[in-house]
Amino acid sequence: MAWYAIYTKSRMEKKVSLRLEELGIEAYCPTTKRKKQWSDRKKWVEEVLFRSYVFVNIDLEKQSGLVRRTFGVVNFVYWLHKPAVIQDAEILAIRQFLSDHLEVETIGTTAKIGDYITIESGPLTGQTAKIVGLKNKHEVRLKIESLGFELVAALADK
Repeated sequence: MAWYAIYTKSRMEKKVSLRLEELGIEAYCPTTKRKKQWSDRKKWVEEVLFRSYVFVNIDLEKQSGLVRRTFGVVNFVYWLHKPAVIQDAEILAIRQFLSDHLEVETIGTTAKIGDYITIESGPLTGQTAKIVGLKNKHEVRLKIESLGFELVAALADK
């Protein structure tokens, strides 16, 4: 069993995740809360973090056909002509990051420069991260190498 990324039809991530769960497949659709403003009110809404992506924990040989036949699934995300494997540690890091921060956003990245560090304190202790630059002292970034994304959250003033 391993985690794989699947590509879904536009705006069907939550529905695909629910359908896969109903079929007995462990699916993870990361979401974040964002405050939206309309002309008459403000409201917190839940948004999908990775547009058109859902993660599944499956035995590829036994369950890939079932995943592909699920309504809303386009295909697996491929890397070097094979379905891209997402490390368990990266899924755990995403879950931890989302539980620790509100209003998280993703930024696609292709940068390959910088040093690797191991975080020594805080909620991400033990995680390996890549330094991709410093915008200011009020921003946290976690780079997920296998997906080519960064999770970005603003730190609250204390």
